Amino acid sequence: MSQKMLAMFPGQGSQFVGMGKTLCEKYQIARDTFAEASEACGVDMQKLCFEGPEDQLKLTANTQPAILTHSVAVWRVVQSVKPVTPAMFAGHSLGEYSALVAAGKLDFRRAVFLVRKRGQAMQKAVPEGVGAMAAVMNCEAAVLEKHCKDASTSDAQVTPVNYNSPQQIVVAGHKAAVDKLTEILTAAGVRSVPLAVSAPFHSSLMKPAREDMTALLKESTFVANNTSLIPNLNATPSASYGAENLIAQIDNPVLWTQTIEAAVKSGCDSFVEFGPGRVLCGLVKRIAGRAAKIIAVEDPEQLVL
Repeated sequence: MSQKMLAMFPGQGSQFVGMGKTLCEKYQIARDTFAEASEACGVDMQKLCFEGPEDQLKLTANTQPAILTHSVAVWRVVQSVKPVTPAMFAGHSLGEYSALVAAGKLDFRRAVFLVRKRGQAMQKAVPEGVGAMAAVMNCEAAVLEKHCKDASTSDAQVTPVNYNSPQQIVVAGHKAAVDKLTEILTAAGVRSVPLAVSAPFHSSLMKPAREDMTALLKESTFVANNTSLIPNLNATPSASYGAENLIAQIDNPVLWTQTIEAAVKSGCDSFVEFGPGRVLCGLVKRIAGRAAKIIAVEDPEQLVL
C-alpha cells in the first residue's frame, strides 16, 4: 500500500440492513464502537444496522449516526489488525464527521451526537413535498450551473449541491425549480434522475438546519493536530479545521470531484473507502482514472490492505 493514501468515508445513501454484522461477530472493538454509539445518541445502533427495518434505517436522523458508526468501526478494526497511516482524510457530506473522528480531530461520541442532531435538523428543515433532488448525468458543471439559473425564480431556486464526478452532479432546491430544470435538461438531451430523498440536502433550503446546528458545532472541540483533511466546503487540504466548515457544509455544495482532484495533485495514488458500500470508489474511478489504486473496506474479508 502506498504511503500516499486518501482515507475516504461515505455519506448518506450507502446504508443497508445488515451493515456491520459480520464485523461485530468477529471483532470486539467493533462491538464496543456500536455500544459507544448507542449510548451517545440513545438509539440501539446494532439493532438498527443489523435488523433495520429498512424504512427506519433510511430515516435521515437514523441513517447519519448509523453510517458514521459503521465507518468508524471499520476504521478501528483496520487500525487494530494492520494499522495504516493515510496521507489525508476526506468524507462525503456526513462522511466528513467520520473522517474527522478517524483523523483524531473530533471525539467519536460527540460526532455521533452531532450527526443524530444534524439528521433531525435536516429532516425538519423543509416541509415534505417542497424540495427535491435529482442526479444529472454527463453535463458540464458550467453548463448545468447556467441551466439552474434559467430554471430558478425569486420564489423557487435549484442549484448543484454534489459535484460527485465529471459524469454526475446532483442538484437540489424547490420542487418547482427542479421540475423546470428537468424540462430544460430533457430539451437539451441531458439525462436526469429524480432522487428519493426526504429533503433537498446542501441547498439554500437547508438554512434552518444550519441555524439549528450552529451553536452545537461551535460548542464542539476540534483537536489541533498535523493530520491533513480535505473539507467538502473548499476542497483544500489543511491540517487546521474548525466548526465553520461543518456549519457552512449544511447548506453549501459538496465538492467531491474537486476533493479527489486535490488529493491527486497532492500525490495521493491510493484511495481506501472505510464504511458501508463502495459508492466513493466508483466516483474516484471516474475522477482519478483506472490507474489509481482503489479499495473498499466494509467487512473483515476486505481488510487485506
